Order: sequence, then structure tokens, then C-alpha cells
Amino acid sequence: MLRLAVPNKGALAESAQTLLKEAGYRIRKDTKELVVVDPDNSCELFFLRPRDIAVYVGEGTLDGGITGRDMLFDSGAPAEEVLPLGFGGSTFRFAAKPGEYTAVHDLGGRRVATSYTGLLEKHLADVGVEARVIKLDGAVETAIRLGVADAIADVVETGTTLRNVGLDVFGEPIMRSEAVLIKQSGTPRSAGLDQLVRRLEGVLVARDFVMIDYDIRAEQIDKAIAITPGIEGPTVSPLHREGWVAVRAMVRRKGHQQVMDRLWEIGARAIFITDIYACRL
Repeated sequence: MLRLAVPNKGALAESAQTLLKEAGYRIRKDTKELVVVDPDNSCELFFLRPRDIAVYVGEGTLDGGITGRDMLFDSGAPAEEVLPLGFGGSTFRFAAKPGEYTAVHDLGGRRVATSYTGLLEKHLADVGVEARVIKLDGAVETAIRLGVADAIADVVETGTTLRNVGLDVFGEPIMRSEAVLIKQSGTPRSAGLDQLVRRLEGVLVARDFVMIDYDIRAEQIDKAIAITPGIEGPTVSPLHREGWVAVRAMVRRKGHQQVMDRLWEIGARAIFITDIYACRL
């Protein structure tokens, strides 16, 4: 039985459940549900605070979990990333009043407020900067105005919140984060976790690709295949129309309209695109 931790709320929760649903797993119907048993997939889903997930997984209580890369590193738990999941993207950065600082080394002897003390302390140690880390549980962006800190380190998505309180980011990003699947460090993956990884990879690939079908004259097939080479190679079938063939291939979702334009220019017709729900490559 696979025991998997899933974010119960926050920015990662909805996307994590959508991904698991597309991978064929049962998800909760009510936000009050803390555990969902999925007998068809021999799986139990435990809905936990995203910040706690790495701790449970690191202790071996659960086989795996979905959390943010930033929260994984901040926890200090003996857990490791298995698979990036492509959602919940953010950047962990320094911010301060405009023009106050330009790089992390300007923070020596200063106070830096954050909700991610483990992650920040490790970064400062790695770059050789001695600064006082102020732990806050939330509303970090107000710490400077209230005189608690000289700078902050926080998760930044668009930067709008920081600009609204008169702060600018500075220096290089501390970390680029996204949702990740994790497991306990130094232990083999269970059969259930292996199956989950294969399914998630299939869904993630399907999100990046579409299927393209079109008809084209046989003498143009080499040019067409150069445009749509597919994964292992396109499927080419004869049509009940002399001198014409039908072609099917996977192409990147991004830019598929340009692919259709190029095919049209070399004489392809009956071109259509369909979504891929899941795949195994």
C-alpha cells in the first residue's frame, strides 16, 4: 500500500490533486477529509500541511509526498527530490528598500527576516556571510517597515506584493522552487512509488505534447517528417487516394500552430491537433 502525503491547502494543493487525478488516483471530495483510501490503486493519500510533508517522509512514516522544493530544503529533513512536477513555480530572493543593497555580501552584520530560516541560514553559510536571521511565520514583507529587519528573504512569484510595500528584490536568486515529489533519503523506492512516478511522468509529458494528424502527397513526405519527426518516428499510412499518405506524430504543444503553418506551406491538408491525456515513452 502506497502511503502518499498531499498538500492540504495553499498554492500547491489544487494543482497536486489535479495531477494525481489525471494520473488515475482517487482524490478527496471534501476539504475536511484528512485521509483518502484508494483501493483500486493500493494507495492512501494523507492531506497534510505542505511544510510538514518533508518531515513525515524523511522519518519514513510515509513513502512519498508532494511539496515545494523550498520547503523540502528548509525542513532539513532526510528526504530527497524524486521528480519535479512543473507547477507551483517561485523564486526565493532577497528584498529591501530600493538602492539599499545590491548583493548578498552587503548583508554582513545586518538583520534578515524570513519564514525559511533553515534555507536562508544554509545559503548565508555557503556564501560566507554572517547576518542575523529573524524568524517570522508570515507577513515577512512588513518586517523592514516595522523595524524588525534590514532586509528580507522570501518566496517571490511576480514581485507585486513587494513593490506594493516599497521593496525591490536584489542579488542573485537563492533558489528556484516548484512542486516536487519526494521520498526518504537513502532508501529504495517502493513498487507503489515507482508506479506513481511512471504515471506522473506520463501525465507531465502529455501536458507538453499534442498529437498532430495530417494528409500529404507522398513526394513531400521527407519534408513533412523533418517538420514532425515525432518521438520514435511518425506513423505513415497510405490513403485511399493515389499518391497521398496520412501522417501522425507527437509534437510540442508550444509552437504547434507554427508547425501547422509549415505543413500547410508544403501542401499538407486535413491537419488537426488533439490533446494527449497520458502517455508512456
